[in-house]
Amino acid sequence: MMSIVERELELKLVLSPERSIPVPARLTYRTDDPYAVHIAFHIGSESPVHWTFARELLVEGVFRPCGHGDVRIWPTKVAGRSVICVALTSPDGNALLEVNSAAVAAWVERTLRVVPPGSEGDRLGMDEALAELLAPLPADDLWLSDPWQSDDAPSQDGEA
Repeated sequence: MMSIVERELELKLVLSPERSIPVPARLTYRTDDPYAVHIAFHIGSESPVHWTFARELLVEGVFRPCGHGDVRIWPTKVAGRSVICVALTSPDGNALLEVNSAAVAAWVERTLRVVPPGSEGDRLGMDEALAELLAPLPADDLWLSDPWQSDDAPSQDGEA
């Protein structure tokens, strides 16, 4: 059974040290994609902007700086508040976002209760899928049988 853990929250898009704008977003975690977290930013356009990255990155980013490349996450304090900073980089540009630490930590905790760390692979059904993929089919008997009769076997027409 698939479970979904979601949270609507407001992030701040940092434009400069003095200026930021609110950005509504939705964090989503699905047990059918257990290694990933999904975030949809509602930026006033017709469709939201979607990002997907490793849940482990967000789990670690609650406590210490982590990530490299397209997604970097770190905890900090801004004006006396605990926040998580998320830096996103794409060919279209860069974004620095701030989000309330307690809100993210509570959401991450919910995902960890649904799928504990280290058990993600159990959710993928890889063993079952691989067994199904490798299971012989009735038509495989034609391919698995020896097309050449051995010299010891009698021929089909009864001659030896």
